[in-house]
Amino acid sequence: MMHEPSPYRPIETLVTGIVEETPTIRTLQLRPSEPIGFQPGQFVELLIPGVGEAPFTPSSHWTDQENLEVSVMRVGRVTTRIHALGVGDLVGLRGPFGRGYDLDEFRGREVLVLGGGCGFAPLRSLMYALFDISSELKKLVFCGGCRSPRELLYREELGNWAKRDDLDFRLTVDVGDETWTGPVGVVTTLLDNLEVDVAGARAIVCGPPVMMMYATRKLLELGFPDESIHLSMEKNMSCGLGKCGHCRLGTFYCCLHGPVFRYSDIKEFDGLWD
Repeated sequence: MMHEPSPYRPIETLVTGIVEETPTIRTLQLRPSEPIGFQPGQFVELLIPGVGEAPFTPSSHWTDQENLEVSVMRVGRVTTRIHALGVGDLVGLRGPFGRGYDLDEFRGREVLVLGGGCGFAPLRSLMYALFDISSELKKLVFCGGCRSPRELLYREELGNWAKRDDLDFRLTVDVGDETWTGPVGVVTTLLDNLEVDVAGARAIVCGPPVMMMYATRKLLELGFPDESIHLSMEKNMSCGLGKCGHCRLGTFYCCLHGPVFRYSDIKEFDGLWD
């Protein structure tokens, strides 16, 4: 009798490359010892033996099962240790876990993607998938923002996105500097004068909780129905298996029933934006 692999068993994974994105964020290029398939929006757990583990959403192309990329912000003990890794080091990897984006729902529709700060990382794999089916979309819009130019992820790649004919690309920073020639302001200002059929479009939001709160409010003001707004609720996830209860959101566990939710399914829960 064949048994399903244990979700508790980490896969030995080699660090093959490291990209310095910002002063606090690194992208790790990984090669698991076993093929890993994931859907955009799902997440994996990275394990540092003797230190701990933490969840991260892959930022690489979802069809590449041999290689994986995760962008890690240094915020605590585990992520500080991850930032100390070098090429050739080994880590453990569990997953993928959770519910990602249903790409079929976006076909034949206008799709608006809003990202803020570290939210660019999960959205990167989604954008790759949307580029793959862009001929089946009525319109694709990306609105992104971060605090300053030096905190912008994937700068060179975003420059290439801006040149695409199948993408309406908009980018802003809260505070500019001498290198910045684009718009200045919070990400929601990019929604002004946006030509989107809100009745039939789909909106996707990922970023820090306060950014997601204001972005959702703005989308509702524009007329987006509750059920058309997709939120990536990645906060507070820990074990990835619905055991620790750390990521409970109302009647859901973000790691099991999400992290991608419709706003209509979670809007009544207390602490939604905590």
